[in-house]
Amino acid sequence: MKELKFEDLLTNELNDLYDAERQIIEALPKMKEAASTEELADAFEQHFEQTKEQVKRLGTILSQMGEQPGGKRCEGMAGLLREGDRLIAEMKKSAVLDAALIAAAQKVEHYEISGYGTARTLAAMLGQSEAADLLQQTLEEEKDTDETLTEIAEGIMGGESADDEVIEEEEIGIEDNRVRSAR
Repeated sequence: MKELKFEDLLTNELNDLYDAERQIIEALPKMKEAASTEELADAFEQHFEQTKEQVKRLGTILSQMGEQPGGKRCEGMAGLLREGDRLIAEMKKSAVLDAALIAAAQKVEHYEISGYGTARTLAAMLGQSEAADLLQQTLEEEKDTDETLTEIAEGIMGGESADDEVIEEEEIGIEDNRVRSAR
């Protein structure tokens, strides 16, 4: 087993985030296309542009550390994005799919918030204040995206009554476990 230093841990975290962001860049156009509202499609487009800048920022940080970006597959992000792909493949374009896409996107955002928080703290502990500042900037962007998605979800779910849309059980992949009372 190789003994690692905190610098190695930071490099590992940054490369994990770098690959995660690159995967997100591939996924966001599919999510935008699947969205049924312009508001959600626009949010995905805005995050797509922001994510491209975040990849550049991570590349800058890694280069300043004398490291090459890439070389590590972020399996956590790959799994989260597969869930989103499955939703798109299994559900009709609707408000329900929009809500499901938002839930999937927020899982991604929370993964990123955790990763950027860790990387920022490591960079600060190692005295890499410029890297810590850049990571903090991205962390704030990810939190803002999460808040935006919450607001959109509240609008979608608040504007629709149960009578407006019937959800087929097989459409969302769950079984009806409601207790039926005998009358």
